[in-house]
Amino acid sequence: MSGSITAVAATSLPHINTFTVGFDFTSVSGVEFYEDERVKAESMSYQFQTEHYEAVLKAGDMQRCLPALVWHLEDLRVGQSYPNYYVARLASKFVKVVLTGSGGDELFAGYPWRYYRAVVNDDFDHYVEKYYGFWHRLIANRHMPDLFQPDVWAEIGHLRTIDTFRGALGNGRLPSTPEDYVNRSLYLEARNFLHGLLVVEDKLSMAHSLESRAPFLDNDLVDFALRVPVRLKLRGLGEVVKFNENESGEKSERYYEQTRDGKLLLREIMQRYLPQTITAQIKRGFSGPDASWFRGDSIDYVKELLLDRDAAVYEFLRPDTVAELLSDHFEGRENRRLLIWSMLSLEHWCQTFLRGARP
Repeated sequence: MSGSITAVAATSLPHINTFTVGFDFTSVSGVEFYEDERVKAESMSYQFQTEHYEAVLKAGDMQRCLPALVWHLEDLRVGQSYPNYYVARLASKFVKVVLTGSGGDELFAGYPWRYYRAVVNDDFDHYVEKYYGFWHRLIANRHMPDLFQPDVWAEIGHLRTIDTFRGALGNGRLPSTPEDYVNRSLYLEARNFLHGLLVVEDKLSMAHSLESRAPFLDNDLVDFALRVPVRLKLRGLGEVVKFNENESGEKSERYYEQTRDGKLLLREIMQRYLPQTITAQIKRGFSGPDASWFRGDSIDYVKELLLDRDAAVYEFLRPDTVAELLSDHFEGRENRRLLIWSMLSLEHWCQTFLRGARP
């Protein structure tokens, strides 16, 4: 999406600075090899002759910035947001305001592998169950009573996260067609997922005295995007594509080939500015290769912080259960990268806002 912003801006501005972050893949394996966007960014920079800067993040960079990151965010986020911290710091050395591509994927259905999981359903309850299953990614409900301290679980055990999820999907006429279900999913992501991205972007850019602007979230453009029929954003909604995100290699590549459509209207429009080799590129999520790092380069950091029985997080969590969950990841039985990130963030949050530590 940032490439689209660059392409359009280049038609009016004679000189543009562009910024991105990538990751060191020396100790990385599997599907995470596909999550570095530096090559694409460099290609766009060449295409539009931008003044391009990039930072390469390594395993230790996360732990170096995490105390300051939590301090600036103030609340907890499931997604690994430390790359935002570093790219904002990089850009702040050269400019005071940046344009970002935030919102384009959420408005024009840029994540087809999500929607294909929930477009063929028996009824609305079945849809809620399937889509909840995709987004419920930290820990299974059956593990929660053993994860939380007894006094904490006594306070929250009656809450059902699926009920909260159902409420976030909105009210109104119940969906009945694949298009209806995709629109309901887009509503959820625009109201919740995108909101979280914008909070992170705003706080971490301002942490470096940098202002960010999101052209895709112009009011008129948002109103237009919400009226665009789903068939102009996605194709083949009748086919549910199943995929295990932890699979790698040929299976992963074949899956993305099957679900590479997304943003159909936007891709067609951008052909006015970009060659088809760029507009037809496969969309992938963006995150660091933390699953590999948490088993390798960063394993000592994770153990030091989360296996310490005096850790602040154990006011809320049971240390024996945390140790078992960490072991699942270290030994390759489960990919618990998001859970580990969340517990690391919670530990620093507790140290900062409950115990008074300062970054």
